[in-house]
Amino acid sequence: MAGPRVETVTLVRDDDGRAAGETAQLIVALAADQPRAASSRHLLDDVDQVELGRGAVRDVERRTSGGRRRLTVRLADAAASEQHARLTRVHGAWIVEDLGAKNRTFVNGRAVSRATVADGDVLEIGRTLVLFRDGAVPVAGAPDLRVEQLAPGLPGLPTFAGELATQLAAAATAARAGIAVLVRGPTGTGKELVARAIHAASQRRGAFVAVNCGALPANLVEAELFGHKKGAFSGAVDDRPGHVRSADKGTLLLDEIGDLPAPAQAALLRVLQEREVVPVGESLPVKVDVRVIAATHVDLGAQVTAGRFRRDLLARLAGLELSLPSLAERREDLGLLVGAILARHGGADARFTLAAARALFQHDWPSNVRELDMALVTALALAGAGPIDLPHLPRAVRDATQLAPPAPRGPTPESDADAALRAQLVALLGEHAGNISAVARATGKARWQVHRWLRRLGLDSEAYRR
Repeated sequence: MAGPRVETVTLVRDDDGRAAGETAQLIVALAADQPRAASSRHLLDDVDQVELGRGAVRDVERRTSGGRRRLTVRLADAAASEQHARLTRVHGAWIVEDLGAKNRTFVNGRAVSRATVADGDVLEIGRTLVLFRDGAVPVAGAPDLRVEQLAPGLPGLPTFAGELATQLAAAATAARAGIAVLVRGPTGTGKELVARAIHAASQRRGAFVAVNCGALPANLVEAELFGHKKGAFSGAVDDRPGHVRSADKGTLLLDEIGDLPAPAQAALLRVLQEREVVPVGESLPVKVDVRVIAATHVDLGAQVTAGRFRRDLLARLAGLELSLPSLAERREDLGLLVGAILARHGGADARFTLAAARALFQHDWPSNVRELDMALVTALALAGAGPIDLPHLPRAVRDATQLAPPAPRGPTPESDADAALRAQLVALLGEHAGNISAVARATGKARWQVHRWLRRLGLDSEAYRR
């Protein structure tokens, strides 16, 4: 009888090592049968070995035995074996071994007997998905943290991503102090959610008013923002307060602030400096007490240099700058977000098939949290009372489950797309001396995605180190 099949995933490490504060960690991210169950985070820097298996309830235990520091993570998962899998640190790398589990151990959707895991890999233990992070900054706190134990930041925005948690804590302080906040980030990362949370934390009595500056009619921008008097222009059939006065004693979110025309920028600067607004058609200013939060997906500093945005206005708006990461850069929060979205849309009893849960972690979510929200809302409707399965998810998410086949033994013609990707990666690896973080920044992708490309194309970053 043939021996057990051994599959190996090469661990790729950066030339310059980890940045300050980065560490290896496990995130118990998502239970397919109970997607709203609390996620947890477990640091591995002071651990030599991790045991993963089934328990009566989810719990953890840390102990030292025989000179080895051990972490045991028990999952309340009937599909997991009591002793399911083991992670062992070997010369700085982490090796996962299947311990003869009834339902086997999977890494990125493939059954393995023994494999090296890299940053971003997802282990399946029964019907629970466990994310491995190596080289990411963890959220501060005890070595083992459940989501309810996270330090409070902005209301309703828990995170296991350390850098984001630090920013959200600063935003909570800014909210209470009335400091102006500029929220930057790619489209769909939740800038309005952050602005609403800042408003809630500020306890201002007025309304939260959100305005998309890019959607304002070009000839009516100032009338829409600052209000107008009846008869001030054709179509002004009555007095209107405008968005700024509607947010009096509250918060005004100016989304896509970079799209605001130059004349409106000057008028907005006056509002921020003088705390008053002059409606179109009026001559006397009206006092306002409004807290302005600006949001954008563009580099306003570059806009200033190009002469498209006022430097003095940017200085007024950017008391505190928040930079929201893409969803691909905060995959440790994917389970938290799934649970929150399901709860918000009436999916308290929702559950996933393993194939569907796996697809959520294999897709890179280029449109970020907004894309995830739409995918889950649609899946809930299509699934009805049954579990959410692959056919209920968008095609882009389903396509992410098409894993590359094992590396061929002989030469195989490469597709044009793979050949182009290989050429790009070879050039970037040479330019950055094999530094994975630098390659990820250059391609606009997360480190885990670069790792997967290298494994699929048979490239080794070690060969490019100077």
